[in-house]
Amino acid sequence: QVQLVESGGGLVQAGGSLRLSCAASGSILSINPMGWFRQAPGKQRELVATMTSRGVTNYTDSVKGRFTISRDNAEKTVYLQMNSLKPDDTAVYYCNARVGVIDGGYRILEVWGQGTLVTVSS
Repeated sequence: QVQLVESGGGLVQAGGSLRLSCAASGSILSINPMGWFRQAPGKQRELVATMTSRGVTNYTDSVKGRFTISRDNAEKTVYLQMNSLKPDDTAVYYCNARVGVIDGGYRILEVWGQGTLVTVSS
């Protein structure tokens, strides 16, 4: 069974930094793309950043210049370096991946992690 496990969330003051990690496990043939979404209280889930296996990135406008996504394809892990954090960044951050697996036939699964809470104080 494919799983995504996030870590690295916590409490940080405005202007500080955090680094999130997400490791995929299971019998995985491909992960493309892989990245992060977030959901703040009372708001809809939104894309934060994604990266393809070849390094093409996509960021939401509100985090450009502050957040950096990276991947270690060999370890099936994605990271999100978050700098200059703002209170508006407070949310549960979810790892997301499009995963190719063998389950009878070849299948593409949309997989979500359990989430890690980031709280930015003012």
